[in-house]
Amino acid sequence: MRSQDYDRLYLSPPHLGRHELNYLHKAIEDNWVAPIGPNLDGFERDICEYTGAHHCVALSSGTAAIHLGLILLGVGPGDTVLCPSFTFVATANPITYLGATPVFVDSETDTWNLCPERLREAIEDQLQQGRRPKALLVVHLYGMPAKLREILALAAEYNIPVLEDAAEALGSRHEGVPLGTFGAVGVFSFNGNKILTTSGGGVLVTNNAEWARKARHLATQARDVASHYQHSETGYNYRLSNLLAGIGRGQMELIEERVKKRREIHAWYREQLADVGGLRVAPVELAGNRSNRWLTTLLLDPTETSITPEQLRLHLETRNIESRPLWKPLHLQPLFAATPMYGGTVCADLFARGLCLPSGSAMTEVDLRRVTSAVHEIC
Repeated sequence: MRSQDYDRLYLSPPHLGRHELNYLHKAIEDNWVAPIGPNLDGFERDICEYTGAHHCVALSSGTAAIHLGLILLGVGPGDTVLCPSFTFVATANPITYLGATPVFVDSETDTWNLCPERLREAIEDQLQQGRRPKALLVVHLYGMPAKLREILALAAEYNIPVLEDAAEALGSRHEGVPLGTFGAVGVFSFNGNKILTTSGGGVLVTNNAEWARKARHLATQARDVASHYQHSETGYNYRLSNLLAGIGRGQMELIEERVKKRREIHAWYREQLADVGGLRVAPVELAGNRSNRWLTTLLLDPTETSITPEQLRLHLETRNIESRPLWKPLHLQPLFAATPMYGGTVCADLFARGLCLPSGSAMTEVDLRRVTSAVHEIC
């Protein structure tokens, strides 16, 4: 059958209910459509209550949150910032905004996140070269918690502050504690494809009240206290709007339901594809962790199957099913060709062998069977 004979199955589309309308209607009735308002304050409270963070600043994107977080950690021109290579470019771009240099670190094979062994190697080598890393960016890829115990121990040993990029990981936990709250600063993204969306948006969380105040100040063009417009430092137009925050409030009412559904989708794929030779749904959760399973991902073993991820992706397209390669490591991107890298073979291998499957929380069993049937057709 032709791809147009099927409705499109997207990778991770927004999943809205009617909860969002309650907040949007209220904002419009009260004429609170300006950048600030009750929804914005309420959304920040919701995030704090859910994560346990003391302070939250709602922003226009997760990228903006990383940018401000790095500023709070004192990153500036000439500094180096440790960062995983296996992540979306938005993790590293804000480092360059500030005139600093990312130092990329390879993944480990269990969670696909930052490898503690390669991290130690990177820190010690940078110190030997006379460069003390200004900060460490930790990412929880596809919602899977990184090996935080080992990573945080290294950061403490070398006195390097941690910015936790939990953009993909709202609802994930490490040893029962919500991700995003282990670093000096944490970041979540609410882009349209995330498990919770505000159309576009993100938040910065921290337990430091002064940092939260500073982030709000910078996010609103760094306007000084005065009756006129006065500015003593560079600011940014980064604040989330009251309307979009209303969408976020409605979404937050359903966050645990959304996590439950994504985890069920992952379990379905794992069970239904277990008999496919050369294919493995991965990574597996480590003991004490809970992944929100934002996206279900798989690996193909070239020693057991001749099918490549690209062949599988193109076959799914013939069934009008969207899939996507795993993140291309940043050290392989033209943008960062000259950037320092420690390791690289693990994340490069994952990129070469991996694919993301449709994982939206509105998927039905019919949708899931359509995906797994299409996989069985070619594998």
